[in-house]
Amino acid sequence: MSIERVRRRRRTPDEARLEALAAARVRLLDGGPDSVTLKAVADDLGVTHANLIHHFGSAEGLQSALMGSMVADLSNALDTAIARLRTDDGAPLELINAVFDAFAEGGAGKLAAWIVLKGDLTHLEPVRAAVNGLVHAIADKLGDPSSPSHDQLSSAVLFIALSAFGDALIGAPLRDMLDQENDASRKVVAGLLPYFVLKADR
Repeated sequence: MSIERVRRRRRTPDEARLEALAAARVRLLDGGPDSVTLKAVADDLGVTHANLIHHFGSAEGLQSALMGSMVADLSNALDTAIARLRTDDGAPLELINAVFDAFAEGGAGKLAAWIVLKGDLTHLEPVRAAVNGLVHAIADKLGDPSSPSHDQLSSAVLFIALSAFGDALIGAPLRDMLDQENDASRKVVAGLLPYFVLKADR
């Protein structure tokens, strides 16, 4: 099907919103937050500026909806990581890969930077349950439940998330400068993760 035919077909309101959010996500990942404008997204879809205002109210409404969609995807990715951590013998590397993928390919790294720069952290609230679930999953998989403290496990999740966030934003040029493989950061984090769940008296 040609692009022209896709652009001209009639969309239901839900389809129009989903297609607009998909186009806005591509713009965010390729060009950053400044590229996510009503005009640019409307042009990508072959619709009018007024059409997007009808669905989202304003540029801020479109951006807010995009944030909500991407945060939901991040939560789902973390839930998937939790399930794999509890059942997959390849953990912790599989866990690290799932979280790093969410921040890189899934766009959560740029999304988180955008949310922080806008100063409204309420958009991240839906991630809270998934992050807490990750703490418990690490305890179940890697640690003796009687020994690692909640603080230790929370520190492990903080370490993973910060590493994935940094890698998504600047990992590629840093790895190039240091002549490192594409998965170097992931292997470092996976290798250090077990140290967070060792017994406190070791």
